[in-house]
Amino acid sequence: MPRTDKLDPDKIKANLRTKRIGREILVYKSTSSTNVIAAEYAKNEENDGIVIFAEEQTTGRGRSGAKWHSGRADSILCSIVLIDSKCSAELLSLACAVAVAEAIGKTVESEAKIKWPNDIILGGKKVAGILLEMKTYSGRCSYIVGIGINCHQKKAHFPVELQKSATSIDIESRSVVDRISLARRLLTSIDHWLEVTEENGKEVIERWCELSTVLGHRVRLIFNGREFAGNCIGIDPEKGLVVQLESGGVRMFGAAHTSIIK
Repeated sequence: MPRTDKLDPDKIKANLRTKRIGREILVYKSTSSTNVIAAEYAKNEENDGIVIFAEEQTTGRGRSGAKWHSGRADSILCSIVLIDSKCSAELLSLACAVAVAEAIGKTVESEAKIKWPNDIILGGKKVAGILLEMKTYSGRCSYIVGIGINCHQKKAHFPVELQKSATSIDIESRSVVDRISLARRLLTSIDHWLEVTEENGKEVIERWCELSTVLGHRVRLIFNGREFAGNCIGIDPEKGLVVQLESGGVRMFGAAHTSIIK
């Protein structure tokens, strides 16, 4: 069945009622990484809110340098430039995770969850990821929010080692998602949650907790090469997961140096 959802900046902007995100939208047929392009645009403060999409990334990457696998026109691959954000990196990460999860959930009419810190889970498998990078130009802090959402992949499209843990919107919805509609919904959701977070950080923390797959559950973590286990009892927007350790005591684990393991 031929697909008609080729990403087009004019179609994405049509009826897009955002205040900040998507002021300008660019679509590349192929690029090494949308985050690399976005970093160049971040050097100019007038590019706040610009969104870079690509139909294909040749060296797309996720958290901790992991490769992001996606065939041409199978995904939503984009990066958003945020200049002089009023949010800390940690709070911004929570806001983006909530925004992406809600956009996907509304698309498939089924709640998407967040696996700390910023993997989006659908049907128990990873359907999207977020990579947040900070850049400093002339003393001005800019954030690059890279987002990858699996849309049209079938199980066989994923590397063998990921077939049990990765999924796509088409697989979970048993239909064919329209990527243009999803792109509009994504930008609208991010625009909304950024505004909410800048006004009231507690609201996004509460929503993140509602969507979390780890809060209230036993977790195993690798932190700086050491393994820890315990019950996740909370989230601190600045310091990370709050865990009641099985070995005793309560400890916080920051996202930059921590990974959850099965």
